[in-house]
Amino acid sequence: MQNLPEILKPHGYKKVKFKISKTQHLLVKAKINGVSGLFILDTGASNSCVGFEGTELFGLNAQKSSTLAAGAGATGMFTQIAAHNVLQIGRWKTAHFSLVIFDLSHVNQALTQHKAQPVQGIIGADILLQARAVIDYHNHCVYLQ
Repeated sequence: MQNLPEILKPHGYKKVKFKISKTQHLLVKAKINGVSGLFILDTGASNSCVGFEGTELFGLNAQKSSTLAAGAGATGMFTQIAAHNVLQIGRWKTAHFSLVIFDLSHVNQALTQHKAQPVQGIIGADILLQARAVIDYHNHCVYLQ
């Protein structure tokens, strides 16, 4: 749709470009607590998350969690939670953002096996719903309000 930006801009939407990886994942650059990383934009992921190595990288205050994670072929994975973070995707920004922290090595292993770039985390439906995201697959961008 050629006039999508014209429709969304008056409603406060911000355009963020994404790239498509060799594995057909949508990749966006984002900042957590001011630190840049590469993330999969995943409408099927219920929560946004980072790998355990992201705890130090993004300056996260990890707390224990009794929730076990499942996804991408793995189940029963130990998790932690980090609350009160700042997330910025393009010019869109939110504070008091919580992240799930878990072992993303299986995701990155699958990516690198296909010669795709590893990621620091996943932007999930929690953020996409909060930002009232509109994904423009044809023009490789997502609009966030």
